[in-house]
Amino acid sequence: MDLQSGNLNRIKVVLVEKKRTAKWLAEELEKSPATVSKWCTNVSQPVLYTLDKIATLRDIDKRELITGKY
Repeated sequence: MDLQSGNLNRIKVVLVEKKRTAKWLAEELEKSPATVSKWCTNVSQPVLYTLDKIATLRDIDKRELITGKY
């Protein structure tokens, strides 16, 4: 994980790869678009439970959201 550049999660990358938007994710998780935007820009981080839900929605291993490796 590249902590120095602030890349703490890969949510934005995974959404782009899966052709989904942050707005879609916000609706699916019943979160505000502002909250999801903060996750996508690494201003804040979702709790582990939410990371697991995101992984399930995108049909990926949750480790891919954090490290890019699975």
